[in-house]
Amino acid sequence: MNGPAQLHYDTPEFDILRPGSYVLCAVSGEQIPLNELKYWSAEFQEAYRSAAEATAAMLAGGAGNLKK
Repeated sequence: MNGPAQLHYDTPEFDILRPGSYVLCAVSGEQIPLNELKYWSAEFQEAYRSAAEATAAMLAGGAGNLKK
């Protein structure tokens, strides 16, 4: 599948609820290929492109709390 996947994020893995080739970064909106996904939050059910974005989202209490 070439579209977005729907995942359930857990620790230390995630479950694929709907197959796809990528998820969107909760901070930047960039596509993250599933084979490159390394950062996510089980608490907030969000994926992140990098450690810096993951850290910023965690400190803010979720990406939705970050000022754009």
